[in-house]
Amino acid sequence: MKKLGRIHPNRQVLAFILMVFLSQVHLEPIRYSVLEETESGSFVAHLTKDLGLGIAELAARSAGVVSDDDKQRLQLDRQTGDLFLREKLDREELCGPIEPCILHFQVFLEMPVQFFQGELLIQDINDHSPVFPEREVLLKIPENSQPGTLFPLLIAEDLDVGSNGLQKYTISPNSHFHILTRNHSEGKKYPDLVQDKPLDREEQSEFSLTLVALDGGSPPRSGTVMVRILIMDINDNAPEFVHTPYGVQVLENSPLDSPIVRVLARDVDAGNFGSVSYGLFQASDEIKQTFSINEVTGEILLKKKLDFEKIKSYHVEIEATDGGGLSGKGTVVIEVVDVNDNPPELIISSLTSSIPENAPETVVSIFRIRDRDSGENGKTICSIPDNLPFVLKPTLKNFYTLVTERPLDRETRAEYNITITVTDLGTPRLKTQQSITVQVSDVNDNAPTFTQTSYTLFVRENNSPALHIGSVSATDRDSGTNAQVTYLLLPPQDPHLPLASLVSINADNGHLFALRSLDYEALQAFEFGVGAADRGSPELSSEALVRVLVLDANDNSPFVLHPLQNGSAPCTELVPRAAEPGYLVTKVVAVDGDSGQNAWLSYQLLKASEPGLFGVWAHNGEVRTARLLSERDAAKHRLVVLVKDNGEPPRSATATLHVLLVDGFSQPYLPLPEAAPAQAQNDSLTIYLVVALASVSSLFLLSVLLFVAVRLCRRSRAASLGRCSVPEGAFPGHQVGVSGTETLSQSYQYEVCLTGDSGTGEFKFLKPVFPNLLVQDTGREVKENPNFRNSFVFS
Repeated sequence: MKKLGRIHPNRQVLAFILMVFLSQVHLEPIRYSVLEETESGSFVAHLTKDLGLGIAELAARSAGVVSDDDKQRLQLDRQTGDLFLREKLDREELCGPIEPCILHFQVFLEMPVQFFQGELLIQDINDHSPVFPEREVLLKIPENSQPGTLFPLLIAEDLDVGSNGLQKYTISPNSHFHILTRNHSEGKKYPDLVQDKPLDREEQSEFSLTLVALDGGSPPRSGTVMVRILIMDINDNAPEFVHTPYGVQVLENSPLDSPIVRVLARDVDAGNFGSVSYGLFQASDEIKQTFSINEVTGEILLKKKLDFEKIKSYHVEIEATDGGGLSGKGTVVIEVVDVNDNPPELIISSLTSSIPENAPETVVSIFRIRDRDSGENGKTICSIPDNLPFVLKPTLKNFYTLVTERPLDRETRAEYNITITVTDLGTPRLKTQQSITVQVSDVNDNAPTFTQTSYTLFVRENNSPALHIGSVSATDRDSGTNAQVTYLLLPPQDPHLPLASLVSINADNGHLFALRSLDYEALQAFEFGVGAADRGSPELSSEALVRVLVLDANDNSPFVLHPLQNGSAPCTELVPRAAEPGYLVTKVVAVDGDSGQNAWLSYQLLKASEPGLFGVWAHNGEVRTARLLSERDAAKHRLVVLVKDNGEPPRSATATLHVLLVDGFSQPYLPLPEAAPAQAQNDSLTIYLVVALASVSSLFLLSVLLFVAVRLCRRSRAASLGRCSVPEGAFPGHQVGVSGTETLSQSYQYEVCLTGDSGTGEFKFLKPVFPNLLVQDTGREVKENPNFRNSFVFS
């Protein structure tokens, strides 16, 4: 030990340090010593040297020092590795009469967890003098007392220990008494007054002596008490206790004023010398505060609550005194029985409140538990709920480490409330709970996820530029910047698709905009990819497909394919006057560039030179006769057909038709393709020719038509049509059907055939196959067919 209060490690004990992880600890404690009353901030030791660690390692591993009594009496400087006193230490306050006085402490380090045990020996200094409990002692001695008789005196208390404690007693010089210092089995020194010569009350009835108690300090300290001795008349029998020592056990939770034990002493003397009174003998302040004795009955009562954790037993000296002043001594040993009245204590030494997700085993907290009870009452069990990803690992003594059992996932659970429960094994069981909140910090481990793998957007054509056409949305299960999503357009798979000029995307919210006006007839649909990326590190992203469908708008009017409306000569359709109602004159063919209902076309007769003669079928555009023709009907008719789509608003176009009624297909009315332009230039000449031809043939045709009409009434429509044959090459062009689903060309033919099943050789007009040819006089002859009567062919 160094002088002048300087502190040094105990060189006689070598520090043996074993570096281990978590479950291993330093088994041999490191020992140091310090004088009591040393000023706070005094140097104790240099731990880096004794522990074999570097200074930087102490700071990096969050080294700390804790004491067993929960008071931080020591302080560790992590930057230098020096251990200092945090406060002035009083050995008597810390340990009382216990010697040696050792302060146990632990040095703990994290990453990995490691513990070192330490002991600090607090050396006593002579800072207390011996003190007697009373200022004066009255001692009554019978005059017949013999030399050599011992009379116990009050014991002095010295809080110091060892050589600084109480060593001997002395008494002021006199001729009748001297002091004998005796050692008790507990280590205490008791003074006994020894009689040296016979007493004579008549000679001297009283002595006043000074008793001195000396300790062994340098210089020594002392305490005094006045001893007053009265010489009494003869009382030759002192009281004697029936049992000594008395032994009794008392529960620490016994109520106040409860009886502990009753002592009994007997005196064989009679009268006043035989009456016995009881009292505590040389009782300490603690005993006087805790117990009292009934002077008459000898019953000891409890005056103060017992605490097993502070004092486990009491040795109470009882004095029984008779009326003559003689006394006897007895001892009562009171053992305090522990009850489970202290719940376990949990002291946290280190706590980490935030842990990154996906991290391996991580230390959350280091703590220790303690129960001030003893036996089964002091044994504890430490636990946490089973449904949490954390485990408790016991380490040094009552220290525990709370660590993660597996990597945590913030998206599954961002916060944990861990309740640590410490339960003792006493009856009834007491427990202590401590809640710890652990936050799981985010790591960018989740890519953004679109709400749909593909999106379909609808845009009506002719939209305005910068129109918002829809949105895509992606979410990220992370938090903070890791969850901030940025949207972008991906390069199109079709290199010919001008995506950059078609759409754009808002990088912040995923809104999509059409950059220019779209045309359904030019582009009906297109698709492209969008990406969503977060702002984490590293950046994570995902993709989705967007398909844009352009909706048609009614922006195209119907276009008439037939008859052509190009401003050239109008097309004239020939209709025989013998045509039946419903006779197909021609078919208006039109198309619409739109789609859907915008392209559904309907037809209606807008204007006619003779209303009621012709009709137009609304759905297919066929122009048919509405009734039988008569001679009174004009030969030339002009029809205006309205073609209208089903859009909103509807669009329309008109087609103008010229219809010429003829009496038959004689040579003057049969047009040649090359003569059509001449006829278009001279409509009046055509009319004259038609009228002349009709007048020449009217009688013949009238008879034929009447005969044919009679025959038609007798036959069904299907039989009356018969099989028609046209000599190949008889007419230019090709034949085209007249059904509602076929398209008419500009070249038409008429079939003229004879019924082959009658022997009369009837001549019959059939429906025009090419109704738009003009009938012109081409100079062809109509010859009679020798094979049939009343039949003609065109040559």
